Amino acid sequence: MLDFDVIVIGTGPGGYVGAIRAAQLGLKVAVIEKRPSHGGTCLNVGCIPSKALLHASEMFEEAEHNFSKLGIDVNTPQLNLTNMMGHKQSVIDGNTAGIDYLFKKNKITSYTGLGKVVAAGKVSVIAEDGSVTELTTKNIIIATGSEVMPLPGVNIDEDKIVSSTGALELKQVPKKLVVVGAGVIGLELGSVWSRLGAEVTVVEYLDRILPGMDGEVAKNFTRMLKKQGFKFKLGKKVIGTEITQTGVNVSIEPAKGGDVETLEADIVLVAIGRRAYTEGLGLSEAGVKLDDRGRVEIDAHYRTNVEGIYAIGDVVVGPMLAHKAEEEGVALAEILVGQAGHVNYDIIPGVVYTMPEIATVGKTEEQCKAEGIEYNVGKFNFSANGRAKAMLKSEGFVKFIADKKTDKVLGCHIVGASAGEMIHEVVILMEFGGSSEDLARSCHAHPTMSEAVKEAAMAIENRQIHA
Repeated sequence: MLDFDVIVIGTGPGGYVGAIRAAQLGLKVAVIEKRPSHGGTCLNVGCIPSKALLHASEMFEEAEHNFSKLGIDVNTPQLNLTNMMGHKQSVIDGNTAGIDYLFKKNKITSYTGLGKVVAAGKVSVIAEDGSVTELTTKNIIIATGSEVMPLPGVNIDEDKIVSSTGALELKQVPKKLVVVGAGVIGLELGSVWSRLGAEVTVVEYLDRILPGMDGEVAKNFTRMLKKQGFKFKLGKKVIGTEITQTGVNVSIEPAKGGDVETLEADIVLVAIGRRAYTEGLGLSEAGVKLDDRGRVEIDAHYRTNVEGIYAIGDVVVGPMLAHKAEEEGVALAEILVGQAGHVNYDIIPGVVYTMPEIATVGKTEEQCKAEGIEYNVGKFNFSANGRAKAMLKSEGFVKFIADKKTDKVLGCHIVGASAGEMIHEVVILMEFGGSSEDLARSCHAHPTMSEAVKEAAMAIENRQIHA
């Protein structure tokens, strides 16, 4: 048998980052990955390829609509979807090859196949040809991520009815795209195909988009997406689909029941969420407890109820975010060598990579009200920001929420171009327990989009300058 200090099952963001950190700390590490390439959903069929298409489609739309306003006269841009998909694949290949390099650099042993927990300290790797390799280890880390949540009664064939994976591989732009689910994935991929020419209709069970995000942000962003051509069927549920010669008929009705309506689509994207990937890993047989949603139960140090077996990332409770998994991977590796690994779950940013982007960290107004926290709000619109105007990116705003008594920043929500980059100064501020005044008194370069963040912090005390 081959013996290791740590075996990580799954090489997505949590798994590969945790493995590298463990190796840096002097542990003998092996990883097991069922895909032929490392990086998990994120690098192969999720975060990275979707951002490649989001950026490419944004450039296409810029050339089509904004270049002339900037004094750039070009012929009407023509879509070359084959080349766009080629760009996406080259980005995937570059990133996954980077992980291969990092594993070799850190002397991490890699196995390809299905990892299965035999018992505490024992793991088997089942290769594609059926051969089995037995490994022993002091510590097992489950980092197998998540999979697409199926929609009852709807068969995802990755042809006419697709998941996020299939939506990244379409061979042509659909004339009509129906997106089931108004969460982050649905709106991002809907944005890609909308910019490239699809008529997008979003069906959402709730009466709003982006569940869990700040209500004011969701309301304003709905208006922005409608302006872009999105259609919404909110408070509706899909009760059935029918494949036709020309596409798909989607039957929907009010969430509480009522008259049935039929939507015609060339492609249907099912994006109602993801669920922990824990099947076939031998966890139940090994005695590892799962919760009622199939997630691995852990304590504050990522330990399961079985000694020597740990879990991180999408397979445990918490937001299914790559960066959350990465932080957990690092924290757990440090815990295994006796250090004080820790993740501050109150300050994990979230980003929607549409245009404009949405970035959020900390509490929403709704959460503050529910918890009985007295707070102040400061807002500043990008329409009053000089750099945003110059870039034709003046849509959106920055919103701060601060404790009414202490001025400690409780949350920040940004809707605007590059929101995902700007949110991080607030993340750092909150990590150090900062106040809105701390940020308001920090000099920001002019002209930058980030000045709007400062002005919103100043607006907590109604002393913003440019509004």
